[in-house]
Amino acid sequence: MSEQSLKDKTAKGLLWGGISNGAQQLLNLIFGIFLARLLTPADYGMVGMLTIFSLIANALQESGFISALNQKSEATHRDFNAVFWFNVLCSIAIYIILYFCAPLIALWFRQPELTPLARLSFLTFVISSFGTSPRAYLFRNLRVKETAYMSFVALVVSGITGVTLACLGFAYWGIAIQSLTYCLCMTVTAWYFSGWRPTLHIDFSPLKGMLWFSSKLLITNIFTHINNNLFSLFFGRLYGEKMVGYYNQANKWTGMGYTTLTGMLWSVVQPVFARLADDSRERQCRAFRKMLRFTAFLSCPALFGLALIAPEFIVIAITDKWLPAARLMQVLCVGGAFMPVASVFSNFVIGRGRSDVYMWSTIALCLLQTLLLVLLHPFGVEAMVWAYVALNTLWIGVWYRYVRGMTGLRFIDMLKDLLPFVCLAAAAVIGGGAVAITLAGGTLVSLCIKIVVTAGIYLGALWLLKAAILRESLEYLLHKKK
Repeated sequence: MSEQSLKDKTAKGLLWGGISNGAQQLLNLIFGIFLARLLTPADYGMVGMLTIFSLIANALQESGFISALNQKSEATHRDFNAVFWFNVLCSIAIYIILYFCAPLIALWFRQPELTPLARLSFLTFVISSFGTSPRAYLFRNLRVKETAYMSFVALVVSGITGVTLACLGFAYWGIAIQSLTYCLCMTVTAWYFSGWRPTLHIDFSPLKGMLWFSSKLLITNIFTHINNNLFSLFFGRLYGEKMVGYYNQANKWTGMGYTTLTGMLWSVVQPVFARLADDSRERQCRAFRKMLRFTAFLSCPALFGLALIAPEFIVIAITDKWLPAARLMQVLCVGGAFMPVASVFSNFVIGRGRSDVYMWSTIALCLLQTLLLVLLHPFGVEAMVWAYVALNTLWIGVWYRYVRGMTGLRFIDMLKDLLPFVCLAAAAVIGGGAVAITLAGGTLVSLCIKIVVTAGIYLGALWLLKAAILRESLEYLLHKKK
């Protein structure tokens, strides 16, 4: 594929990925506000305590085969069909095990109501298993537009379902049914848009060629989910479902910020970097650095800005009953600014076929995170969250070490790509906060001042400095490519 062709396809993929994830987060914002106003922290906490088990089960049934199919030079119908039947049969087996383990999960959290809730919630990964191969087909062929349509339909239908059930008094049951509805819609639309259909001939032999790659992604995904949800697991045990609700609400709003970017990047970065694998190190390094700059250009102002407005946003959007979540949200947003950056590094490693590097790096990060949680839990929730943010941010240095070996990327060049946007975004946030304090208005006024001033300072500084990434982004959006 020529450099210009790849550049155009990447830009188009990023545009549609941005539209898709932006629309998703907007819908999540709207429905999330309604649900948070109708439900209590304890309701969210009940479902939040089960999240880690659902995610691990989902990772087991998917088993890394979406990325493995993308990695193959040629993927045939036999490959997709083998993955389909493996996912379906595996998910059914896992559900049966978890069905009988549900009372033990309820015993750990000292919440008997979790037994029936768990048995309902765990159906999500069974439903999702039927859509793994169709989604892999769309992902491999960079059909980002269709994926955007899928997400939009699923979010609208499931969001309306969740809000309706909350209004009818279903409490945490409504959240669980909302998740089931989302998975069902994603599966049905994946079948519709992909056009791919399984056959009844079950042959698992094509999986042998993918196991070396996919098994490492499977282990990695399990440890990633453990790392990302350790707090819910231990907060539920140590502090009860209400604290889990506060943390999950803070993590949810923060996640909306950086997931918009990581989702957009995930739909493009892996396939693009996989196709660059045979090109020169110089071209790979150029492509990687450009993606790195683009990510920092968006993620730093977005997440630092979200940290700045967290208290006002929480009070205005979901009422002051959730105010304890605001401080946790601010801490998580600081680390969230670097999540998309880390995602660029990790996706590059996967795109180059080094799932073993991805696996061992993630396992080490998870073990260190667990150790920090155990050591710091006597100091309270905020200390543990700060440690989590610091460790995950510093871990970019570990990812850099592997990327340097593949592309020859110099450390000073990485800093040149990242630090200008980090410093400008931080300065803009400080300026926006200072102006808001000086003018001292109500909650809504303060929110508006912070957003307008921070955005003005950041974009104005980039304009005065004649930043290439700003100019190129505007040119593409306005169809003025040179």
